[in-house]
Amino acid sequence: MFRSASAFRFLGIDALALTVSVFIAYALRLERLDLAEYWRSCVLFAGLALIVAPALFALCGVYAQYWRYASFYEFSLLACAIACAGVVLTGIILLMRSLFSDIAVVPLSVPAIFAMPALVLTALPRLSMHSRFHPSSRRHPRDGSNRVLIMGAGEAGAMIVRSMRDARRDTVIVGFIDDNPRKQGIRINGVPVLGDRRDIPRIVADYHINEVIIAMPSAPGKTIRDIVAICEQSGARTKIIPGIAELVDGRFSVNHIRDVQIEDLLRRAPIKTDMQAVGALIAGRRVMVTGGGGSIGSEICRHVLRYEPAELIILGHGENSVFAIHNELQQWLNASRTSSDSDGSGSGSSRRVPILRTVIADIRFAERVHSVFEQYRPDIVFHAAAHKHVPLMEANPVEAVTNNVLGTRNLLDAAIVTGVERFVMISTDKAVNPTSIMGSSKRAAELLVHHAAKRSGRAFMAVRFGNVLGSRGSVVWTFKQQIAAGGPVTVTHPDMQRYFMTIPEAVQLVLQAAVLGQGGEVFTLDMGEPVRILDLARDMIELSGLQVGRDIDIAFVGLRPGEKLFEELFLPGERYHRTGHEKIFIAQDAGRLAPPDVLALIADLEEAALSGDTQRTVRLLHRIVERSQMAPQQMPCDDRTQAPADMRALAVGGV
Repeated sequence: MFRSASAFRFLGIDALALTVSVFIAYALRLERLDLAEYWRSCVLFAGLALIVAPALFALCGVYAQYWRYASFYEFSLLACAIACAGVVLTGIILLMRSLFSDIAVVPLSVPAIFAMPALVLTALPRLSMHSRFHPSSRRHPRDGSNRVLIMGAGEAGAMIVRSMRDARRDTVIVGFIDDNPRKQGIRINGVPVLGDRRDIPRIVADYHINEVIIAMPSAPGKTIRDIVAICEQSGARTKIIPGIAELVDGRFSVNHIRDVQIEDLLRRAPIKTDMQAVGALIAGRRVMVTGGGGSIGSEICRHVLRYEPAELIILGHGENSVFAIHNELQQWLNASRTSSDSDGSGSGSSRRVPILRTVIADIRFAERVHSVFEQYRPDIVFHAAAHKHVPLMEANPVEAVTNNVLGTRNLLDAAIVTGVERFVMISTDKAVNPTSIMGSSKRAAELLVHHAAKRSGRAFMAVRFGNVLGSRGSVVWTFKQQIAAGGPVTVTHPDMQRYFMTIPEAVQLVLQAAVLGQGGEVFTLDMGEPVRILDLARDMIELSGLQVGRDIDIAFVGLRPGEKLFEELFLPGERYHRTGHEKIFIAQDAGRLAPPDVLALIADLEEAALSGDTQRTVRLLHRIVERSQMAPQQMPCDDRTQAPADMRALAVGGV
């Protein structure tokens, strides 16, 4: 009821305000200041008001609000409590009149009149506290202050204004910029909307703006790119808050403001994840993530943990990365428990507390894999462990086979024996008509997943990824290192194009596939327009505050072994269509392309790889891929559900 000392202070202030309000109500009712014979009635009503109103304030939660951050909700709560007090006081007066004939008469109109000054006099102290900590942006700033313009006068922009006023005392928020004509000239939290994006250069010059913050979490990359270009012309620094997909809880704060990154320029509308379905799938289950310390694996772990599994088993070969993600997730769990306890939801709550398990294991060793599965008996497996670097695997085909192919087979065998219900393997676009060892090894792994789905009748499926922004070893990661080293930035070919997806997008695709898959399918994401790698390199150099040719050069080095100018999403025999999620495609019967003798072919491949016969290993790997492409072709896609034409020619690319 009273959670802080400020609540008790407000109780005292309210007592005085209510007493004065009673006198004002009588004075207005009688149209004079001398109450004469109504003094006894006034004292009686004041006593009732001092009991009823504070009790209703406490019941409605008025004293539990933190008025420093008050908004319309808090003041409407206060008004509701005052109105209820007026109704209750009227009822009490009517009851007392019927029971006691000699009691001092209280005019029935007094409670209604009382409510108006009571609302004003109780709101004013709270409003003064709110204004004290939220000064108007029009006040004269101190010298050297940071003058900020916010692009986007929506919910995110308003929240950033409130956060910055508290957290950054040396920052002056000069105004908003918004392209919506209906918002021009209005004020939001006391901050005016000064124009649209075309006005940024003029406003930056007129108001001496130092920094423009883009607060548009749902804006596509094309819009962000245009705004950044305008801001660069104006000379102001450009900051941004992340897109919705990067904020798991969907909340914004001043801590989220950062420099514009290449991911922002390539941003798409966020995938609408069916949170309820994913939660129903994961909650209370034992979930294993292989490659849990990697870029994709660790992000899968972060998302899975929020759906409250019974256990999360993080399996990886690199002890340092597994240790890091375990510590991060454990700290998050501890913070969640502390937060639940502090807000009173911890005691008696049905909230599950997931158990974190860490397993250091090499999936190439079948006995070790079976032992781990027998010990933890997972219900759902997300298989993200793999060797993924194309040039490295060209030089080390045996390692690609033992890890990507045999490791996947070992996991599938253990999953079938121990009753795993759902198995989602992370594949790659390079598995489609592969020209590289890495792509061929992932195609062979896909065939094993399809075969396991067919013989077990369970929901085992594959998800094809391409170039995932932010993952270690990706083209963006490589370019960042080259820019930091002073260049040159190396591009293989001026015409190379790739589709891109962010790590959060990739993980949401995995989670949705786990829900949608019935067994033997391949899922992939509609990734919008392709991006030239040359344009990507230029954008990254410019975002670093440098210029191409003056500060850093771009060098063309030619295609590396195993690389293609364009990647593909689906094989000719895979019939694909959109799912219930418009951004996700599915090849529903991709498993029909798996050769019936795939296990015998893999056995021969295993013998060659374990004996170290590189040439035979490569030859057998190519034979497996060729056999899968010799399967009977299906009818082409249904015109009503087929992917866009450019999706059939291009796909997510890698370095």
